[in-house]
Amino acid sequence: MNRFAGALAALCLAAAGTTAVVVAGPAAAAPACSVAYRVNQWQTGYTADIAVTNGATALSSWTLTWHYTGNQSVTVAWNATVRQSGTAVTAESLSYNGSVPAGGSVSFGLQGTYSGTNDTPTDFALNGVSCGDPAPPTSTTPTTPTTTTTTPTTTTSGPPPAGCAAATICDDFEQQTGGTPGGRWTVGAANCTGTGTVAVDGTVAHSGSRSVKVTGQGGYCNHAFLGTSLSGLGSGKLFGRFWVRHTTALPTGHVAFMALRDTADGGRDLRAGGQNRALQWNRESDDATLPAQSPAGVAQSVPLATGTWSCFEFEVDGAAGQLRTWLNSAEVPGLVVDGVPTADIDQQWLARAWHPALTDLRLGWESYAGDADTLWFDDVAVGSSRIGC
Repeated sequence: MNRFAGALAALCLAAAGTTAVVVAGPAAAAPACSVAYRVNQWQTGYTADIAVTNGATALSSWTLTWHYTGNQSVTVAWNATVRQSGTAVTAESLSYNGSVPAGGSVSFGLQGTYSGTNDTPTDFALNGVSCGDPAPPTSTTPTTPTTTTTTPTTTTSGPPPAGCAAATICDDFEQQTGGTPGGRWTVGAANCTGTGTVAVDGTVAHSGSRSVKVTGQGGYCNHAFLGTSLSGLGSGKLFGRFWVRHTTALPTGHVAFMALRDTADGGRDLRAGGQNRALQWNRESDDATLPAQSPAGVAQSVPLATGTWSCFEFEVDGAAGQLRTWLNSAEVPGLVVDGVPTADIDQQWLARAWHPALTDLRLGWESYAGDADTLWFDDVAVGSSRIGC
C-alpha cells in the first residue's frame, strides 16, 4: 500500500493572516537575505509559510534561525528540518533544496501551537548572518527595514471547516496553487498505480474555492491517493474528519477511499471504504471487515450519498483497540468496535488482538475489481479529540 512519510502541509481557514518581509544590509552592499513569513492562525494553532531569498553569495546548504517572543511550539515542518529549543528555532536545508544561487529563493513551512499572542519573529539569520530587524532603526538610513502586513480575504461557498481549534492537522486546500496537491501532501501509490489521478480542483469545493479531486479507476493497479504523515499527533486516541463528495454509489465489490498505515500490524493498512453498497472498514493484514459482510451486518451500516458533501468522522483508540465512526455527525452502529463482540458486526474484527499505531493518512480510491468513482475531498482535519462536522 501507499506509504507517505515526512512531508506535511497544513492549512485551516485563518482567523488572521499576516505577511512579514524582513530585509537586511547597508545601502552600499547587497542584502544578506530577506525572509517572507506568512502565518495563518486559528484559536490555538497556526501554520507558517517561510520564503527565504538569498543575497549575493551562492549557498550549497542553508540554516535559518530565529526566536519566538511568545510560547509558540513547532509541531511539524515540511521542506526543512526544524528544531526548537525554548524560543530558539533552527531550520536546516534538506538534500534536495540546499543549493540556492545568489538572488535565489527557497521556501519551507511549519505548523505549531500557541496561546495568547502569536507575533511574527524579527531576528532571522541565514547561515549566521542577520537578515535584519523590521523594527524602526534608531538611525536614519535610506534602507530602513520595513514590515508589511496584509489581511487576506476568504471566499466561502459553503460551511467553513469546523473544529479546527482542536485539530493538529486542518487543511481546506485553499493554499494549493498548482494542479497537483503539494506542501504536506504527497500524491501516488507505492504498490500499484495506473490511470487514476489526483488534482486540485477549483470548480467544486465544500468550503472556499478549492478541493482535491480523485478520478478513481477500476482495477487493482489503478490506486490513486494523496497522503500526509501523522507525526506529531502522539500515540493516544486519533480523531479524523473530512468532507467527501462522489458521483457513483458504493458498489457491491470492495473499494476504499481512505487508508491509514498501521506500523503495529506489519505496516499494513487500516482501510475505510465500501462493500455490498454500504460503508465498511477493512483490515488489510487479515482482510477482516467491519461490519461482517452478512445481510444482518451490512444492514447496520449506511450507504454514502452521491452528488452531495458528506462528513466522515472516525476515532481510533490504539491502546484500547477500539474504533468508532460517524457520518454527518450520526454514529454508524455497524462501524463500531467497542471491545465487546457483537454478532454480525465486530466478532470477526475481534478474532485477534488489535492495537493499531497509525502513521499516515491517505485519501483517494482503491478498487479491487472494476469499480470506478470520482471523488472530491475537502476540509480535512486530524487531532487528539473529536473535531465535529
